Amino acid sequence: MSVAEFEKHRIAGAVDFAETADGLVKAMVSHAGVSGELVLQGAQVTAWQPSGARPVIFTSPCAVFAPGKAIRGGIPVIFPWFGPHPSDPAKPQHGTARTAPWQLDHASTADAGVTFELSLATSGFDLAYRVVFGAALHLTLAARNTTAEPATFEEALHTYFAVSDVERVRISGLETSGSIDKTANMSRRPPASAALALTKETDSVYLGVPDRLTIADPGWGRRIVVEKTGAASAIVWNPWPEKAAAMGDLGAENWRDFVCVETGNVADNRATLAPGATHTMTTRISLDGG
Repeated sequence: MSVAEFEKHRIAGAVDFAETADGLVKAMVSHAGVSGELVLQGAQVTAWQPSGARPVIFTSPCAVFAPGKAIRGGIPVIFPWFGPHPSDPAKPQHGTARTAPWQLDHASTADAGVTFELSLATSGFDLAYRVVFGAALHLTLAARNTTAEPATFEEALHTYFAVSDVERVRISGLETSGSIDKTANMSRRPPASAALALTKETDSVYLGVPDRLTIADPGWGRRIVVEKTGAASAIVWNPWPEKAAAMGDLGAENWRDFVCVETGNVADNRATLAPGATHTMTTRISLDGG
């Protein structure tokens, strides 16, 4: 990929393109007071900041922006499996979509904001991904089964949310959902009946979750609202300091600055599509319900 390939999608005063030091191309958005970034490898949002607000998306200051490397932070697109491959440990963690070079089909501006339409053919599926940078961040991922047999997949939008202090935030909306605790040998946990507060390393898959979650951040005096459709799972993750120190692309001191609250269909909620059928998952991220 080179910046020249994307010149036709440049929109004066709204969308421009640049190349990272290691050769990845990113789209840079500045429109109606909203700023954002989208890396074409993995179709990965790495920044979104509404007018007058602090950044909402966390990308590690130690992240590596290089061909074939996963980018630490932002919103990786996880597909067609979550975590290790179920039968082949040599295959990449979290599937192939997050490090693949996506096709940018169209970029446009409208009242809702700046819209990017992207596509990728992978592992028996055609993926279509729409990203809208506006006062809210809208994400729509559609997967179509291109094979002649039913096909099963897992998917997630692995969102890293920027927060003032992960130990102070409270996540609401998961109170009635059971979970799988990946830090405790995949133990099944019953619903907690209370807002979630993180006090230690957390890597939990919540099943059968409602369509609206909120992240209350008293340090920054705001709530992040996550609304979704076509997604039955939510994954909450933070490595805590010991594991963070071992992750060179995160950095020992940066674990406090984010919490992952991911929209998806994983584990018991994995999806199966008939030949030619399409499944669509959406996420709308906003501040204070705006």
